[in-house]
Amino acid sequence: MTALQFLQWLEASALGQATRALGVWSYGIINLAHILGIAMLFGSILLLDLRLLGAWRQIPLAIWSGPTTFMARVGFLLAVCTGIPMLSVNATEYAGNPFLLVKFPAIALALLNVWLVHRSEAWRAHRLRELMPRERRRLAVGAILSLVFWLTAITGGRMLGYW
Repeated sequence: MTALQFLQWLEASALGQATRALGVWSYGIINLAHILGIAMLFGSILLLDLRLLGAWRQIPLAIWSGPTTFMARVGFLLAVCTGIPMLSVNATEYAGNPFLLVKFPAIALALLNVWLVHRSEAWRAHRLRELMPRERRRLAVGAILSLVFWLTAITGGRMLGYW
């Protein structure tokens, strides 16, 4: 299935039809919930990544990681659950939009980075002890990549409507 065929299928799907039938106010509310999800996701990621880069060292990383990771997951779930219906409304209009080709690969790379960081020995160790300099550097690299990938995804998403 090509990207265009997928977008055509999504727009013609029951979800696309139902979302269009909700009307302009409902779409606005879905959009608002999408923005809230992105804010929860990126706000949490920003705090955690800044901590991984050395900010607020007086507060142990283990204290930051639990709440920020949880809020990032909730925000991501909300963004996905609202983003798919928003895309389904006029999915074929996005065919050929270069920002769509930026947004989704950036999200995939960001999720891959999360997976790699969370499976690293440094991440597992941060809950048990103070990290060694090498471990802190490893997590800092993950934080930099995280910020680049998520900011790229957010920028691509914002620019979708302006193409």
